[in-house]
Amino acid sequence: MPGGVRPRAGRKAVKIDLTEVEKLCALQCTDEEVAAFFSVSVRTIERRRNKPAFAEAMERGRARGRVSVRRNLWALAAKGNPAANIFLAKNLLGYRDVVNNEHSGPGGGPIAIDTHPDFSRLSDEDLEQLQMLRDKATRSVNP
Repeated sequence: MPGGVRPRAGRKAVKIDLTEVEKLCALQCTDEEVAAFFSVSVRTIERRRNKPAFAEAMERGRARGRVSVRRNLWALAAKGNPAANIFLAKNLLGYRDVVNNEHSGPGGGPIAIDTHPDFSRLSDEDLEQLQMLRDKATRSVNP
């Protein structure tokens, strides 16, 4: 075989239709799936990818598949699909979700929470409010 690797003794070179390769790649099939379709090993697909015509067919198919998905996404967005519009806004326009009640501690770090408060540091007014809240809660539980 000129310019190629000779098949091993007793093995016949497998014919792989590049049109079918392109169609499979348009569906974003993995190498494993392409190999299974043609009943060859994954290694065969990996070796064939080193051949320019085979690699071009794979890339052309994958590109067509991406265009198809993009076309469908735009069509959904144009019809008013909220999820499609949100996805496009985030990915193309840089929009992002902002939480309005986001808080942080010093230097943007976590807020320290004291699980054992020192009530001696509270003002008399704060203590009075806490006692009123406690009494109110107790009355609502035990009327």
